[in-house]
Amino acid sequence: MTSLPLFPARSEFEQLAKKGNLIPIYAEFVADYDTPTAVFEKIDNGFRSFLFESAESNDHVGRYSFLGSDPRIYFEARGKQVVIEENGGRREFESAADPLTDLQQLMAGYRTVDLPGMPPFTGGAVGYIGYDAVRFFEPTVGEPPPDELGLPEMVFLVTDTFLVFDHRFRRLKVFANAFIDEGKIEEAYELAAQKIRRIVDKLEEPTKPQLMNAAPVPASLRPRSNTAPEEFHEMVRKAKRHIEAGDIFQMVPSQRFEAGFDGNPLTLYRALRFVNPSPYMFCLRLGERFALVGSSPEVHVRLRGKEVEIRPIAGTRKRGGTSEEDEHLAEELLADPKERAEHLMLVDLARNDVGRISRYGTVKVTEFMAIERYSHVMHIVSNVVGELDPGYSAYDVMRATFPAGTVSGAPKVRAMQLIYEFEKGKRGVYAGAVGYFGFDGQLDSCIALRSVVLKDGTAYVQAGGGVVADSEPDLEYQESVNKAMATFRAIERAEQMR
Repeated sequence: MTSLPLFPARSEFEQLAKKGNLIPIYAEFVADYDTPTAVFEKIDNGFRSFLFESAESNDHVGRYSFLGSDPRIYFEARGKQVVIEENGGRREFESAADPLTDLQQLMAGYRTVDLPGMPPFTGGAVGYIGYDAVRFFEPTVGEPPPDELGLPEMVFLVTDTFLVFDHRFRRLKVFANAFIDEGKIEEAYELAAQKIRRIVDKLEEPTKPQLMNAAPVPASLRPRSNTAPEEFHEMVRKAKRHIEAGDIFQMVPSQRFEAGFDGNPLTLYRALRFVNPSPYMFCLRLGERFALVGSSPEVHVRLRGKEVEIRPIAGTRKRGGTSEEDEHLAEELLADPKERAEHLMLVDLARNDVGRISRYGTVKVTEFMAIERYSHVMHIVSNVVGELDPGYSAYDVMRATFPAGTVSGAPKVRAMQLIYEFEKGKRGVYAGAVGYFGFDGQLDSCIALRSVVLKDGTAYVQAGGGVVADSEPDLEYQESVNKAMATFRAIERAEQMR
């Protein structure tokens, strides 16, 4: 490609440089040839990269896919020990507060310039916060149970080169943020242009597609759990005793399963996308032998402009075979007193969490107990919003809402204390948050559900369910097994493609 038009042009760039030190530069193409997974395969360096997209579309999700590789900075936290890798150097130190504060301070050095017509993500910190990081935000939860997997509690890839698919307008934008260091404006623009050209060169390379057979795959895996059936039954019984005593209203115990898998994370991602399409799909390569692949149904929290948003989900039915059956199942779901009670409790939790960082009087339920339909299932959903108090940031939003009530219980703090008392190991990524903090101060994240941790040749899947006063131990155990096995079906399909 001899000539590559870039936006904004050099003539505009110098004026924009007066407004900030980070300016998004991009080239735009018609997205009618490669899919996001095909492009990811071309740019993936096999070490640190990400793909975020939605396999379902509605008014809230589905327009954009984001992907990138070769991050500018690698950020990792294990407990309070923080590692930052940048420009070939490596720093290690102990956090003086909590590791999310260190990420916030790192990101504060970038002042992005707001351009019209940009997608919601124009670069930033992409990664996850594991469930056990909650003890930094809520110390009364206490110390977690033993660490059986040795995972970092936070990993973020601070990316300034990435690609955005706009599925509505069938466009592909290749971005590189120009970082203006010590007034070197021309050099910053040229460096960004070079990065874009290198990515475009990769996009023009031919690839040999690996076809995925859509035929059913026989069950072959026999995953092992870290919790025996009777141990799980006892967790449920103890949770019910605390509910009967008025200590809690609900708790979400879980168990972790594992099976051998040494395949390509992208292959597993494709299989999961086929078996269990969801609004929040992600594939994160975080090292040579560490990846995170998931298909989450539920947003954790968003910050768009000044609006904080949580969309609680509680209540699920399969889709009907006909429109009449579909409508009957929706009516049955909305009439179920247990589902309604659990959903109302989660809406109240969301209102409380949003209220902690919103201006007084701005918290509203803008949608209440609506049916949201996807290809395989339908859910009861509500929407809770608030206007962010000027004294808070996206990082405060994450602290105030973490973890989601859907995966902990109510009251949240007491339920989390009991989870640490009952469960056998740290939860790790499960029930945490996956998403991004943008250079522009925005935030989008989903709950780490229906996710697979790939580490050193093993696939780990964790699942649980909400225990209430009338829960049956064996049914709760079987529900957690069924949830996990649905994800292992994708792993079996990925194994067939090796």
